[in-house]
Amino acid sequence: MVVQADPADLVVLLDDDGRPSGTAPRATVHSTDTPLHLAFSCYVFDAAGRLLLTRRAVTKPTWPGVWTNSFCGHPRPGEESVDALHRYARHELGMAVLEPVCLLPSFRYRAVDAGGIVENELCPVYAVRCTDEPVLNPDEAAESRWVELAELRAAVSSAPWALSPWLLEQVAEIEAVDGWTALRP
Repeated sequence: MVVQADPADLVVLLDDDGRPSGTAPRATVHSTDTPLHLAFSCYVFDAAGRLLLTRRAVTKPTWPGVWTNSFCGHPRPGEESVDALHRYARHELGMAVLEPVCLLPSFRYRAVDAGGIVENELCPVYAVRCTDEPVLNPDEAAESRWVELAELRAAVSSAPWALSPWLLEQVAEIEAVDGWTALRP
């Protein structure tokens, strides 16, 4: 039996200047020759200022079992990134999120995992607040942990091999512009 992909689950392909240039089914985009496409990353903070890290499901085709930011996703054609962010928060973490703040509006990265699969994304980076505890979708995340920013910095410094490459690059860029201050009340 052939499983058909959801025809609405398309990603926005981008040209080298970051302009939309077409669409493709999300299930077919990540390969050894991944085209540049639109995505987003999100960091979830609780009322105490702790950050939610997640460990990617071991069934994920790229970077399985690696610790990363709270969640990531792909806006569909015509969908605003903030709307996609809310959709993915519900899908991956089973939670509603509040007060999206864009920390890195033009973050772009390319990374190749051990199996040769390429991530190639223009990926605005957001931070949000939440009042819920996560209820993880096991297809997306194997586990989660609330950490202080000091713990995140220590992990980046001492165990970068255990973290996703995009998290490492994003944290470096956020720290360089003192971006976490955008979350202070």
